[in-house]
Amino acid sequence: MRIIRYQDKNYASAIKKLNRRATPPAGVEEIVSGILADVKKRGDKALLELSAKFDGAVFKSGKELRVTDAELAAADGAVDATTKKAIAASRKNVAAFAKRSLRKDWSGKNAQGAEVGEMYQPFQRVGIYVPGGSAPLVSTSNMTVTLAAVAGCPEIVVMTPPGPDGTVNPALLYALKEAGATEIYKIGGAQAIAAMGFGTKTIAPVLKTYGPGNSFVVEAKRQMFGVMAVDLLPGPSEVVTLADSSGKPAFIAADMLAQAEHGGDSVMGFITDSEKLLDAVQAQVNSQIKTLSRQKQLSGSLKKGCWLILVEKLDDGVQIVNDFAPEHLSLITRREKTIIPKITTSGAIFVGNYSPIAVGDFCAGPSHELPTGGAGKSFPGLTVDMFQRRTSIVRLDRESIAKSAPIVEAFAAVEGLDAHGRSATIRVK
Repeated sequence: MRIIRYQDKNYASAIKKLNRRATPPAGVEEIVSGILADVKKRGDKALLELSAKFDGAVFKSGKELRVTDAELAAADGAVDATTKKAIAASRKNVAAFAKRSLRKDWSGKNAQGAEVGEMYQPFQRVGIYVPGGSAPLVSTSNMTVTLAAVAGCPEIVVMTPPGPDGTVNPALLYALKEAGATEIYKIGGAQAIAAMGFGTKTIAPVLKTYGPGNSFVVEAKRQMFGVMAVDLLPGPSEVVTLADSSGKPAFIAADMLAQAEHGGDSVMGFITDSEKLLDAVQAQVNSQIKTLSRQKQLSGSLKKGCWLILVEKLDDGVQIVNDFAPEHLSLITRREKTIIPKITTSGAIFVGNYSPIAVGDFCAGPSHELPTGGAGKSFPGLTVDMFQRRTSIVRLDRESIAKSAPIVEAFAAVEGLDAHGRSATIRVK
């Protein structure tokens, strides 16, 4: 853990380095570019070779990449009742939240009497990436696929990496099916994003892709923008806690370690104006980590991505938070009503001592797919309306075109586009 105090000589320079923009790590851009080009050129053959290379999973044909009905049935039988109940409870909350967020068609009239409005339709074929690896993110099924289903997307394609034996975690498969996935493929990494964008003999391309992933997946989404639409840039997990002396050190440390166990790319930050609390949080992290199982992931995260900052006043911490743009912000302060409106870049805000980020990860209702790496300055978290395609509608009658034509003619004249002007005035004259 790195400790930074406002009294330190290098304080200003250290804080400046926390002002981030979402850029790919060194070397990732070139590697991903090569993978995308390979899948575009060789399709299924490239996918098979890349699966063997990166996941250790050997498939004989592109058809074997797709999860079968038999595999889904087996997964259903392998998942215990307690897990099924938890998955259902989470999905219920996520679906209820999403239904309240759906955009609805509307129409009205502008000042000239023209009818204007918007129509919202679901994307017809969407692709969703669900991370696997050492911790298959079963919860991500609900946080992404459920939104697509609520929006009414008829084709929901999911990509998730297999294990070396070529299988996918049964609980993950069960959750994906229950959430509404219509196709599931055992493909991970940047090659999965390429397959969804370019398509192959086995896989039809999608219109838009969603879902979190590692730095290679995030970079693939960035490079594929334009080939298809993308939702946001959600990479390795992050948490920053901003707290005054009212913070409970054991709770704060627990939140930090919960995100740290995702792996070495995770980031954990703590900002406070209380030296006593900073020391207590540091002690709690060192104490609690000894009781947890994922020691490799935890130690890597704490070594590379953990920092604690003592600020002179809490408002200085607000500025650091906005510059850093964390995926998750835990805000614990007696001044929450005045502080919350000042937070402008965080993916999600968890307010108070009794709001663990893990509840947001699993079951609160809003999607846990959130921008990371500084992308929160430009992107919000995933919402159901990102699965809806907006179309504007305009209808004029004789009276409204008569009132609109002079405005069109004036713009056409100043822009030197006489055909534009005539297309309006011809309907009046």
